[in-house]
Amino acid sequence: MQSETKIINGLNELKTFAKEFSGKLQAGDFVALIGELGAGKTALVKEICFNYGIGEVNSPSFAIVNEYYGERLVYHLDFYRIKNEEELVNIGYYEYVNNPVAIKFVEWADMFPDVLPAKRIEIKIEYIDEAKRKIFVNRYE
Repeated sequence: MQSETKIINGLNELKTFAKEFSGKLQAGDFVALIGELGAGKTALVKEICFNYGIGEVNSPSFAIVNEYYGERLVYHLDFYRIKNEEELVNIGYYEYVNNPVAIKFVEWADMFPDVLPAKRIEIKIEYIDEAKRKIFVNRYE
């Protein structure tokens, strides 16, 4: 496992982090996002997608899955409203996860840790204050 920790002070630093991170992602990557409500999970995905030419990014909390098309195909999922693994099967979770072309982002990934692929990137975002976050990135091979 490779790990890194970063303190983000404000939107400009989030944009810089997202630009660097988006350049490291490859087709098929799975990114598990963990953090409390308002930590900045969707904001991070939005900034990453911006670097792929995707302008409209919304929280998938109600839709459960959003698909974005730009320089990369991105699936943006949210486990927050999912009650059990059967619901994941019903929304086609495994088809999304097994797509070798798309980059997958899953918010609230810690709610169903048993369905996460072994090879993944986990990003945990800790709220420090209104403008500051601590970001932990762990890469599992």
